[in-house]
Amino acid sequence: MLYLHGLGHFHPENVITNKFLEDLDIGTSNDWVLERVGIRERRTSLPLAYIRETKNRDTRAAYEASIYTNAQTGAAAARQALAQAGLAPEDIGLVISGSSAPDHVTPSEAATVAAELEIEATCFDINAACATFGVQLSFLSKMRPESLPPYVLVVNPENLTRCIDYSDRNTAVLFGDGSAAAVVSATIPSRLRLMESDCASKPASWQKAIIPRTGYFQQDGNAVQGFAIRKMTEAVRTFQETHEGRKNGEEDYNGQRLLFVGHQANLSVLNTVCERSVIPDDCHWRNVIMFGNTGCSGAPAVVSQHWQDFEPGDCLIMALVGAGLTWSSLMWEMS
Repeated sequence: MLYLHGLGHFHPENVITNKFLEDLDIGTSNDWVLERVGIRERRTSLPLAYIRETKNRDTRAAYEASIYTNAQTGAAAARQALAQAGLAPEDIGLVISGSSAPDHVTPSEAATVAAELEIEATCFDINAACATFGVQLSFLSKMRPESLPPYVLVVNPENLTRCIDYSDRNTAVLFGDGSAAAVVSATIPSRLRLMESDCASKPASWQKAIIPRTGYFQQDGNAVQGFAIRKMTEAVRTFQETHEGRKNGEEDYNGQRLLFVGHQANLSVLNTVCERSVIPDDCHWRNVIMFGNTGCSGAPAVVSQHWQDFEPGDCLIMALVGAGLTWSSLMWEMS
């Protein structure tokens, strides 16, 4: 079992609106984007002038132009998580990071985030693209509690817009930048407990979604979208079937609400999962409309933004999918 003590999130201040993308003259419009993916805005660590002038024709130049590093955005989310937990950097005994597009091949991004926070602790990365947060926590939950320090910092810095071709409307409309962080413990209780976790992969399909070194994000859109819908729906239905009485959105499982947070791929994917799993809209937490697909930071950032909305007895299912192809699920319970 893991206990969640604090969550944090960070989104850069620069806003990519649908109107901004329309003005790039790449064959898109506000109506076209809303109809297909339901996204209104995204945030970026890149200057808007840089995107407008270059459409990010050279991804290496994007790193030079970027306002923030992954270490800086990850640390910003981590500071909020630490404050939420009532802890200081010196309380952290282990830092685990993961990102779909890390700034460095070596060293681990966990080390760069820890250095930004002045944390002296063991650091390493666990990366499963957009499923990373679930894989990180599933890994920790399977370790012997006594083998872990009292508090672990889990960080997910994503600045994906540096890997986007802004002459390609199919990817330009999807992605934004954001970071998330969580403070967890295997031994010190808190109100939000991880009750179940799972992760798995289908490696034969790894080429369906990739970011080549110094290249652009590429994916087989239809295949990846179908995969995401199936795996997230399976995760929700498995929980519903395991816990009798939570089917069809009913609230008769010990009076608990069943909340859902999925990978923030796009709104149509998430709505399809909710329709197939009969999750009512007020139990579906999301931020994809205003932030786009922010990779592995999306789902934990959603929960961070809803931190004050939990009620005693709530059950929260997080269903995540990512390149690899990898999927993970987490079931939380609020006491």
